Amino acid sequence: MNRVYGVIGIKAKMANWNADFTGRPKSTSNGDIFGSDKALKYPMKKMWESEGQKVLFIKSWKEQKGSTVPKDLGERYAELFEPIDKKTPTKEVMTNLFKAIDVKNFGATFAVEGQNISITGAVQFGQGFNRFDDTNIEIQDILSPFTDSKAEAKGKEAKQATLGTKITVDEAHYFYGFSINPNNYDEYKDIVDNANYTKEDYEAFKKVALTSATAYSTNSKFGCENEFALFVECKDNSTYLPDLSEYIEFDSEKREVDLTEVEELVGDRAEIEVYSNPYKLKVITTKSHKNIFTLEEL
Repeated sequence: MNRVYGVIGIKAKMANWNADFTGRPKSTSNGDIFGSDKALKYPMKKMWESEGQKVLFIKSWKEQKGSTVPKDLGERYAELFEPIDKKTPTKEVMTNLFKAIDVKNFGATFAVEGQNISITGAVQFGQGFNRFDDTNIEIQDILSPFTDSKAEAKGKEAKQATLGTKITVDEAHYFYGFSINPNNYDEYKDIVDNANYTKEDYEAFKKVALTSATAYSTNSKFGCENEFALFVECKDNSTYLPDLSEYIEFDSEKREVDLTEVEELVGDRAEIEVYSNPYKLKVITTKSHKNIFTLEEL
């Protein structure tokens, strides 16, 4: 298959799509709110895992000295495939790595038991910047249903303890640019037979690109959903495009995405497919346009 470029749009409503270490929405030094590529990849990997796919780079647990702790990379690899040691051939390890759907898409850095393997993924994401002009950060105190046992131990009056705070945005719209370059795996084809990015791999990525954020509902992520996706499939591999998220116009007041500049930039060099939430988002486009939830033509 040829290169693919596109944009994935995530809406957050009274939710926190990607928090920093203080619990606030991640932002740049000048205050621009954004989501990292890791925030987008994680629900994708969780969705693949729930479907029974092999996902290597995701947390799994073990019992150790009476505690539950995360497995290390070698243990996670052994859980999916088989244990390795210093005598395990690199070809065998690489063949197994390409069987993991997250590695097949996003690549891997694998340094375990004498192995030092680096695979540049076919799928690469930029950072997803919030394009909504009037985003506010909301802070809620969370009160525990129990008294503070530490206060009782110190002989103080026991009162309900405050567990902490929940920090969300009232509304934000994140747009991630991405590219898919199947040629990234050409250098591995002489080593392993399955080092290729196929149309089936692309369809598996496309599915999670349309649904994984909506499907992944935790306390802080409830209210985050897939609301937009753009896929630009190049007609030949001589076509190179920039980060398309920079060419999307977003009107905060109308909740409107204008793809006019994208269509002018792409021209007839690629096939364009657009998906959106038609109930909450308006899209200006002349191309194939589908409902992101039902996949029906709009």
